[in-house]
Amino acid sequence: MTNALEDAVADFGRHLRAERAVSPHTLRAYLGDLADLCAYAAATGVAEPADLDVSLLRAWLARQHALGRSRATLARRTAAARAFTRHLYRRGLLQDDPGLLLGTPKRQRDLPGVLTQDDATRLLDTMDTQGPLGLRDLAVLEVLYGTGVRVSELCGLDVDDMDMGRRTVRVLGKGGRERIVPVGEPAVRAVQDWLRAGRPSLANEDSGPALFLGARGGRLHPTSARRIVHGRISEVGEVPDLSPHGLRHSAATHLLEGGADLRSVQEILGHASLQTTQLYTHVSAERLKQVHRQAHPRGTRFE
Repeated sequence: MTNALEDAVADFGRHLRAERAVSPHTLRAYLGDLADLCAYAAATGVAEPADLDVSLLRAWLARQHALGRSRATLARRTAAARAFTRHLYRRGLLQDDPGLLLGTPKRQRDLPGVLTQDDATRLLDTMDTQGPLGLRDLAVLEVLYGTGVRVSELCGLDVDDMDMGRRTVRVLGKGGRERIVPVGEPAVRAVQDWLRAGRPSLANEDSGPALFLGARGGRLHPTSARRIVHGRISEVGEVPDLSPHGLRHSAATHLLEGGADLRSVQEILGHASLQTTQLYTHVSAERLKQVHRQAHPRGTRFE
């Protein structure tokens, strides 16, 4: 049997699905975090939403820290707790919102791995495109790198989302936000080749309007797309192994290196906050410093 606190978490999950339209990944993460909170609360004798207070929340987070959870995990669990207590307060199950008293652990923002522009050219220009899957794989990588879309956004694309004439793609991003993203000519050509000579060979009654298909004809799954990216990159020598997110990082970095302004990159990537996009300015700065150290006669530090 579940207790009242666990029932409240289940209600919160329904709220996130129906009213907040959060991604499946975020939903799983938040509900997992709150299940851990419920277990901790039950161990301390708390089973009612009304008994949640800031002391219990802080003690739970302190235990997470003691267990060696990363700063990113602690930040996410703090965010989950705050969203949950805000939901309880609005539902009238708490007199006050204890989540407002929680500090937010500062997340460590590691610089993401990226391809060099030469690496990206070598990867995309030398790929084996024989057969329907070869055409699909090239189109997948060209679109990921050429637009900077998330892998979930790529797999959600329908055929009609790509406007070949205008060279744009309509993307449904996080929170159901729609945006129009420009697409380069190489990506357009790759998608056209896939639609002409690849997709018809795989399409069946399960395909629907999906732009990219798996080997059995259904909509391409993000797990399969990740496997495609890792596999294709591994075929190219001396190129760092990256995920689809690494191609997104590479696209953003190369846009900034080419002179794009930060606001434009924010709109292309679909970031809700400019602060997220600003991470890429640090990536570019690190790359510039590395070039300076290697190329400038006074760039190296005397030992």
